[in-house]
Amino acid sequence: MKKVYPYAGWLLLAVALLVLAPAVLSDFRLGLLAKYCCYAIAAVGIGLAWGRGGMLVLGQGLYFGIGAYAMAMHLKLADAGPGGVPDFMALYGDATVPGWWEPLRNGGLAIVVILVLPALVAGLLGLAVFKRRIKGAYFAILSQALAAAFAILLVGQVKTTGGANGLNNFQGFFGYALFDPANKRMLYFIAAGILLVSILAMAWLYNTRFGELLVAVRDGEERVRFLGTDPANVKLAAYVIAAVLASIGGALFVPIAGIVSPDDVGVVASIGLLAGVALGGRASLLGPAVGALLVGYAETSLSEAFPGSWSYFQGALFVLVILLLPGGLAQLLGLLGRLNARRGNSVSDHFLRGVPRGKQRETEVPRSASEEAAAR
Repeated sequence: MKKVYPYAGWLLLAVALLVLAPAVLSDFRLGLLAKYCCYAIAAVGIGLAWGRGGMLVLGQGLYFGIGAYAMAMHLKLADAGPGGVPDFMALYGDATVPGWWEPLRNGGLAIVVILVLPALVAGLLGLAVFKRRIKGAYFAILSQALAAAFAILLVGQVKTTGGANGLNNFQGFFGYALFDPANKRMLYFIAAGILLVSILAMAWLYNTRFGELLVAVRDGEERVRFLGTDPANVKLAAYVIAAVLASIGGALFVPIAGIVSPDDVGVVASIGLLAGVALGGRASLLGPAVGALLVGYAETSLSEAFPGSWSYFQGALFVLVILLLPGGLAQLLGLLGRLNARRGNSVSDHFLRGVPRGKQRETEVPRSASEEAAAR
C-alpha cells in the first residue's frame, strides 16, 4: 500500500489539474494556477536535492532565472523579427543586439540553452563545492549568495537585461499569440503536464539505485565513502537535475506571467520556493509540488484579502507548520494513517476480547501438523 499511495495521490492531482481546474476556474484564475505549476516544477527538483539528498539549496532562483531570461530573450527577439532589435534596447541602448543574444533567435537553440546552461553551471559549481566536501550551512549560504549576485547583475545591465524592470510585453510564443485565451489555456496544460511528468520521473528515480544512494549519502555520507562510492558524484547528479527542473519552470513562467524581473529570481524568490517544499513535505513525492501550489494560492488569496498585511499571515502559516509539523503536510497524512491503523487494531482487539473463550479458537488460523507437534 505504501507503494500505491503516491501514485494514487498523483492520479488525484492529475485529475484536479487537467480536468477539474479547467472546468471550474476562470481564465484569469487558470493563468494564476499555471504560474503556481511553474513554481511546483522547480519545487520538485528541490525535493530531490533537499528532501532526498539533504542539500539545503537556498539559491534555486539562479537556475529559475537562467531559464526565464533565456526564454524571455528568445521571445523578445522573435517579436522583433529577423534582424530586428527589441524595443527596450532602442530605448535604453544604441539599438544594437549583443552578440551573445543572437543565438537565441533560434527557438530550438533557445530550448537547448534552457536545458544545458543550468546543467553546466550547476555541474561546475557542484564539482567545486562537493569535491571539497563543503556542505551544510556553508553550501546553503554559498548558493544563496549566487542567487543574490545574479539578481544584482541583472539590475546593473539595463541595456541588455532591462534592469530592474526586467523583460516584458511579449507578443508571441513559438508562433502562437499570447493574447489569445485559447493559447493561454494551452500554456496551462503544458505547465501542468510537465509538472505531472516531472513527479513521475522523481517517483521512478527514487526507486532506483541512485535514489537509494542519495538517501544513504544524506543519512551517512562517511559510511557511503567508506563503502567505495564517492558521495560527491551522487550529490552532484541530484543538484544538476534540480537545476534543470528549476530552469524549465522559469522558462514556462515567462510566457505565462508575461514578465520576468530580478525580483522573480533573487533571494526572496528562492526562499519562497524552499518554503513551499517545507510546507508540503520535502521528503515525500507529492509534498514539494503540492506545497508550492498551496504557497502560490495562499500568497494570491491573502494579498487580495489583506493587501497591507498579507505577508504576516503567510509568515505565521509557515511558522505554525514548521513548529507543529516539521515534516510538512505529508507528515499529517502519515499521522492520520497511523491513527486509523491503531483504531483498526483496537477494534479488532475489542472484538476478540468480546468473543467467548470457547469460540476464540474458531477465529484462530489453523496450524499445520508440525506446528501442533511443536506446541505439544
